[in-house]
Amino acid sequence: MRLVIIPVIFSLLIAVTFAAPSTPSWRFDLKAERSGIVALEAIVVSPTLVLFFDRASDDPLQINNHSAWGALWNLESSTVRPLDVFSNSFCGSGALISNGSMVSVGGDPRGFVGNPAIHPGNQAIRVFEPCASPTGEGCTLFEDPDNLHLLVKRWYPSSIRVFDGSLMIIGGIHESTPFYNTDPALSFEFFPAKESTARPSEFLNRSLPANLFPRAFALPDGKVFMVANNQSIVYDIEADTERILPDIPNNVRVTNPMDGSAILLPLSPPEFIPEVLVCGGSQTDTIDPSLLSSQTPATTQCSRIVLTEEGIAKGWEVEHMLEPRIMPELVHLPNGQVLITNGGRSGFAATNSVQDPIGNSNADDPVLVPSLYTPEAPLGMRISNAGMPSSGIARMYHSSVNLTPQGNFLIAGSNPNGNTTVGPGIKFPSEFRVQTLDPPFMFVERPKILHAPTKLAFGKKFTVPISLPNSLARPGTKVQVSLMDLGFSTHAFHSSARLVFMDASISADRRSLTFTTPPSGRVFPPGPGTVFLTVDDVTSEGAWVMMGSGRSPPTLE
Repeated sequence: MRLVIIPVIFSLLIAVTFAAPSTPSWRFDLKAERSGIVALEAIVVSPTLVLFFDRASDDPLQINNHSAWGALWNLESSTVRPLDVFSNSFCGSGALISNGSMVSVGGDPRGFVGNPAIHPGNQAIRVFEPCASPTGEGCTLFEDPDNLHLLVKRWYPSSIRVFDGSLMIIGGIHESTPFYNTDPALSFEFFPAKESTARPSEFLNRSLPANLFPRAFALPDGKVFMVANNQSIVYDIEADTERILPDIPNNVRVTNPMDGSAILLPLSPPEFIPEVLVCGGSQTDTIDPSLLSSQTPATTQCSRIVLTEEGIAKGWEVEHMLEPRIMPELVHLPNGQVLITNGGRSGFAATNSVQDPIGNSNADDPVLVPSLYTPEAPLGMRISNAGMPSSGIARMYHSSVNLTPQGNFLIAGSNPNGNTTVGPGIKFPSEFRVQTLDPPFMFVERPKILHAPTKLAFGKKFTVPISLPNSLARPGTKVQVSLMDLGFSTHAFHSSARLVFMDASISADRRSLTFTTPPSGRVFPPGPGTVFLTVDDVTSEGAWVMMGSGRSPPTLE
């Protein structure tokens, strides 16, 4: 008997010992340190730092003897540093502009009992200038409300970097409203200001009442595409005109408090044809919120439109996610795929304003498993969650997600409550846990961009040294070079997020990479960008660059 068993066991051990290693998979990594504030707004501001904003309230992170509502998360050490903020940034927006500064706009007009440092935020302009410190030490946020402020009070606005490197600020409300936009800011303005009064918008008026945080994208001709409620337009900044486009099909509404998400799909040379994808939201009419419920199903619908004359005439193409999602977020991968993450299967955005709230949450049934959207795949085969892990943490209202320069995703926040709410029995507490979602390429040898210029001019060829692992150094590999704006995450929308593919080739000796930058600031608005090299879906760490001159806006390049 022993003579039979021992060789069998031994052979099994040999097989296990010398078996080929398993293919790496996507993984969630829970960080040891907490964020200290709810990261309901987040933007990458340097190769090593992500800036978080929360409401001014009673978060545990302290600064100057009061609760902080700003913080810098260190991507290298996974640690947090409080940042002093003057005005209430709650439910504001922001972006990077052409000189490298991060500009945050709008916010909450209210204070908070017990935190006397708070000032109204609904006309605020906050500037975080480029900071060389990799740890955030000495980095500060500048505010001067007497001399630097918005033309109009705005809470729940959107903002995007446009073709001249300036910030376009869109919509919002003036003061607090319970659910819908009943005190609307029906206008656009710019930072720096282009005129002394805001520009009225019929589109914002027509898309009431569910039109907070309009989804907006700078197009490669310099115009701006917008979605609010179930309506869409193209806005011409230079002519100040609005062109009405087809509505989102099937009565689907996609902006707060019926949040879906949207993204500008990758732009590719030579034509840089723009396509927009909108996913999630609600098919519910904008009825009295007391007639809505946290159990009202969200929609599975994604809608996609090509923004050419032919594409606009064809209208929206409909496909479906694997599950319904309210408050999802769509974020680019450097290879052109799109991550779909966060949100719930039912209910609405906002807090404690519909029937059957879950604690204070208007939404329920969190979606814990992300999906990937592959734009070039056939219709009906573009969305998959094969091999994707469960986060184990509900990311509901007031969550954020960002692609990092390291190539993974930083996921934080969630707080469908009026203040810091934690403790046993709370299904959706104030969430201070921070995770990364790490793609498979994080666990194999990766390409490296060994050096890149700090500034890249438009329409030029650049050659940079690279290093390729042996597994990727063979001829015939698929090479992609992406120039990305990593965007500003807030309220299920990644404003200013952008991916422009660049024509590129690798030298015969596999030691250098040559790429051609976009032709103008209309294709990639001047300002900070991150360059990634992807070879056969294995992506390098990103190189942080200044696309264009680095001049303050407006700058036409």
